[in-house]
Amino acid sequence: MAMVVKNNMSALSTLNTLNKNTNALSKSLQKVSSGMKINSAADDASGYAISERMRVQIRSLDQANSNAQNGGSMMKVAEGAVSSTVEILKTLKEKAVNAANDTNTDADRATIQKEMDQSIDQINDNANVTFNGQYLVDGSKNKKTTETTTLMTNQSLSTITKMSTKLTALQARNGDSLNIHSTDTITISYVNNGKTVTASTTVGKSLDLESTISKLTKGAVTVKEQGTFIGIDGSGNTVATASNQNAITISSVTGGIAGQVAGFTMYITDNKGNVNKSANAALDAFDESLRAQNKSEDNSIVMQIGTKAGQSINVGLTDMKAIALGLQGDDGKTLSIGNQENANAAINVLDAAIQKALDQQTTIGSIESRLEYTQSNLTTASENVTAAESTIRDADMAKEMTEYTKNNVLMQAAQSMLAQANQSSSNVLSLLQ
Repeated sequence: MAMVVKNNMSALSTLNTLNKNTNALSKSLQKVSSGMKINSAADDASGYAISERMRVQIRSLDQANSNAQNGGSMMKVAEGAVSSTVEILKTLKEKAVNAANDTNTDADRATIQKEMDQSIDQINDNANVTFNGQYLVDGSKNKKTTETTTLMTNQSLSTITKMSTKLTALQARNGDSLNIHSTDTITISYVNNGKTVTASTTVGKSLDLESTISKLTKGAVTVKEQGTFIGIDGSGNTVATASNQNAITISSVTGGIAGQVAGFTMYITDNKGNVNKSANAALDAFDESLRAQNKSEDNSIVMQIGTKAGQSINVGLTDMKAIALGLQGDDGKTLSIGNQENANAAINVLDAAIQKALDQQTTIGSIESRLEYTQSNLTTASENVTAAESTIRDADMAKEMTEYTKNNVLMQAAQSMLAQANQSSSNVLSLLQ
């Protein structure tokens, strides 16, 4: 190579190499210090974009998991309130059974009534439980529903029973006669809007099921023709008998909570006052198949438990106040056990109330169980996406330290060689002496 002083090509070439080594060292230092092999889009444009989307997914999954945990906490508060109501209802039924026994005087029943009144008031307190300032089981968080009437179905009477069947011809499910005679007395009692209504009449030869119920309830309850179809619930879904066999269903005439009929009781006594137990076992078996509810817009609780729009759980919580359970009227009067007949009717009312509360408790419990599975699934998903993001973006520290050491040595070598290249230009001076 010619000896020149204007352009020191060796020095320029070495300088370029030094700059390259310096940049490589800088990148290696950034990777080692950050622990990531991709620190900006310049490092790997596609990898950076993919990892950023994964980071968004991870944060969304973690928030959804937090949402599920908070939702579970809310459901536990609701369950606690309903569980307390169930325990109170158990005690109330115990009191009603006690009051129905004529070893108690009316004065004794009045004392029991005071206990019941306080317990019913506590049920209203339970219904007003809140979570983060939101009422849960007072009916304000119900799903969208139309106004429904009380429907009660009897699956203990024969499948051939019709509205026009004479009382004396009624049969049990197995086809056995109920042995109801024309001289017997039939009594019907029920509770509507907190008031117990009781009426009796002689069976006679011509009295049929429909006219008996209509007469003794003064038209407050009607009989529906037997079939597997019971009615339509508040969401527009068909309700059928549990056994999918024909059954007689009775319905309250007025819809909504104010018109609900609770504790429908029908029993037979002979002309000597003796109870016809076999007949009563079949007649007093009208279980609530559809609950009366007021019309409601969709105010159900929405729990966002996914990373996409619409990935949510909607929870509708029904009304657990004493009025909705049939234990109190809108005038504040509570279920009466002041005499034997009222106490006897109250037993069935409380059975129906317990069933309402247990249905609500089952709904809440199923949501709690689902949220636990949801949390587990979200935790696993977050872990897996984090692992995938780590593969793309995290640095292999052993490899990067090796690369850093190499670049550091190369930079030092380039610095030394640049010094040597710059020194070569001074050799020209020896020719000028």
